[in-house]
Amino acid sequence: MANVEKLLKIKGNHTWSIRPQATVFEALQKMADKEAGALLVIEDEKLVGIFTERDYARKLVLKGRFSRDTAVSELMTQDVLYVEPHNSIEDCMVLMTNKRVRHLPVIDNEKLVGIVTIGDVVKQVISDQESKIAQLEKYIAGSY
Repeated sequence: MANVEKLLKIKGNHTWSIRPQATVFEALQKMADKEAGALLVIEDEKLVGIFTERDYARKLVLKGRFSRDTAVSELMTQDVLYVEPHNSIEDCMVLMTNKRVRHLPVIDNEKLVGIVTIGDVVKQVISDQESKIAQLEKYIAGSY
């Protein structure tokens, strides 16, 4: 099975980010423009949080706030789960399933190098399975 480093080579390592001082409205606009479900929150080139659709949906109204006057830092998830390039796709699946997250930043030597999503992980698992099936079919065809 592939690892995160291989996955990033296939999908690319571009990430979308926002400052913690930005408003939730600005974050939502950026997420809509980029068709992204999450933004990494970066301050002084350091990952300080992640802002997701779930953070918006579950926290803004419950706190009685409005998106135009609420800072991303007030709603973002501060304890960001992440993976490293050497982690396997299976590691990502387990972490995403157990912690119920859909986005995992990729950190290498304390530096942000990309992000993987649940969609990326599922696509890679399917690709790996298709490759194994093709190898088995060749092996079986050669055996007879």
